[in-house]
Amino acid sequence: MVGAPTGAESAAFDRYAIQELGVPEATLMENAGRSAALVLEHLFPRGQVTALVGTGNNGGDALVLLRNLAAWGRPVTAVLVGDRPEGEDLLHGWGVRTFRDTDFQGREELLDAELSRAEVLVDGILGTGISGPPRERQAWAIRALNRAGPPVLALDIPSGVDAVTGAVPGEAVQAEVTVAFGGAKLGSLLHPGRARVGRLVVVEIGFPPVEEGTFRGLLVTPGWVRLRLPRREPDTHKNAVGALLLVAGRSGMAGAAILAGRAALRGGVGFLRIASPPENRVVLQGSVPEAVYIDASDPEALAEAVEASRAVAVGPGLGTEPEGEGILRRVLETEDRRPLLMDADALNLVAAGRAPPLEEVSKIRDVVVTPHPGEMARLTGLPTASIVRNRPEVAREAALRFGCTVLLKGMPSLVATPEGRLLVDTAGSSDLAAAGMGDVLSGVVGGFLAQGNRPAEAAALGLFVSGRAALRTGLGVSLTPEDVVEALPGALAEKGEGETDLPFPFVLFDQDPAR
Repeated sequence: MVGAPTGAESAAFDRYAIQELGVPEATLMENAGRSAALVLEHLFPRGQVTALVGTGNNGGDALVLLRNLAAWGRPVTAVLVGDRPEGEDLLHGWGVRTFRDTDFQGREELLDAELSRAEVLVDGILGTGISGPPRERQAWAIRALNRAGPPVLALDIPSGVDAVTGAVPGEAVQAEVTVAFGGAKLGSLLHPGRARVGRLVVVEIGFPPVEEGTFRGLLVTPGWVRLRLPRREPDTHKNAVGALLLVAGRSGMAGAAILAGRAALRGGVGFLRIASPPENRVVLQGSVPEAVYIDASDPEALAEAVEASRAVAVGPGLGTEPEGEGILRRVLETEDRRPLLMDADALNLVAAGRAPPLEEVSKIRDVVVTPHPGEMARLTGLPTASIVRNRPEVAREAALRFGCTVLLKGMPSLVATPEGRLLVDTAGSSDLAAAGMGDVLSGVVGGFLAQGNRPAEAAALGLFVSGRAALRTGLGVSLTPEDVVEALPGALAEKGEGETDLPFPFVLFDQDPAR
């Protein structure tokens, strides 16, 4: 389990480890600096290393990194930013070439020349505890790093990025690699801060095990997914491995139902029923022949299909006309307690007051909703811009208010539970920004619900598997929803803890946006 703590949660966990469990603070700093040094040595094996060293623990980590590199024979330089003393015990007697930022005040060209001589620069200026823009002294150093030219390796989080929200209120380091200690700080996963992080490598440094509930945020990693994917027994049958009812498509518009249905089948559903208006029957049976067609305008047939299925997904392409409203009401008014996914027009109808409110629906069944920011704005009454700026808190508050699991789409997409947990997707990309991708996601998530996964698990699994399928195609911006559907089997068959070319067992997570 890899946490995604805020700065405050990270600091509290540090105190718990040091003060209550007796983990020496010096041990954590030694492990952090040495692990970062090993990552740097592997990625940038030659040349001078220059670190800008702040006054806090990140500065201490930077000095440990420099001392290790010096012991291994690398030329290293420290530029102290702030009033940090020279010749600290952290250097263990190694003579590290050292300057102060004041040595370059008014002579920035000399600092630029010094930094440009390095093969790689290290950002140890600010840590996770800051909020608001950096003070001018630190902002001056950040500007120097960004204009210097050599690649930058940031420690824990790029200086100037808010560790809670990912906001960049002032100057912020543009890193090529960020080495995070113990967990990926939540703000480093959220835009605009994520664009400053570069390759994100999370390393283990000697913390105690992270118990459930220690951090509200958790990463959806390959290892997390591997443990939660449905497993089939050798003697199973189609109903036992998941029967899904998909209620989708308005009259003459079957595309969303086709995409969602195909995605559900590729995602492992054993028995698929598709309920749609009669006008869509021919095209649905021709396009998804594996599915059993249900006439959505027939209340009795629809009720029987709900009762015969293990989960229900409703909304893709349903429309907000009276026809779609009637179908949605018939689904929601059944007394069945099957898990329910609500997407797209189902959410729009609820937001318009034309269907039972989510609070009522979630009282009698497990519910997953999958809004994008615009749909979330209609559900909550919040401005879309405010939702985009505060997505973790908006998702958590909506999950608590509505009593259901909320999958808030975006980069990254987030899954929030009524208990306050937040799962952060790590597999999505801008390649998925195309019409119809939400229909595919609904089919996959609905399929995992039908296969027995709990709501938050189903939502997070659907996000990750869809994202990995998109990546496996290699199509980039040419990606279509059908491409994702066809790549789902390969994504589901992936083995192991994830991809990394770093040969270190202490690497917990490695995400390179360029890969």
